[in-house]
Amino acid sequence: MGKIKIRTGRGTGTREVDDEQKKWSGDEYRKLQEERKKAAGNRTVHTGRGTGSRKLGDLPDPKPRPSTEGMTRVTGRGTGSRKSTNKGSG
Repeated sequence: MGKIKIRTGRGTGTREVDDEQKKWSGDEYRKLQEERKKAAGNRTVHTGRGTGSRKLGDLPDPKPRPSTEGMTRVTGRGTGSRKSTNKGSG
């Protein structure tokens, strides 16, 4: 996509790196979650302060983001509002 500059060493230096698509939110992250879950399906994880355990394959799948289109969205410290245009990911 291009090059971006990132800060290094407490903000005193810079480095140019390739700008790749980040996958830390939204639909891309859900896909990444599903792939990781399939790869580690038989691994056991501990839950509830270490008192319980379950297999990663038994955890529920990530759900698609629901649509909020047409609902009222509050803006400007609660002083204004507008209709939402979020169509969701489903």
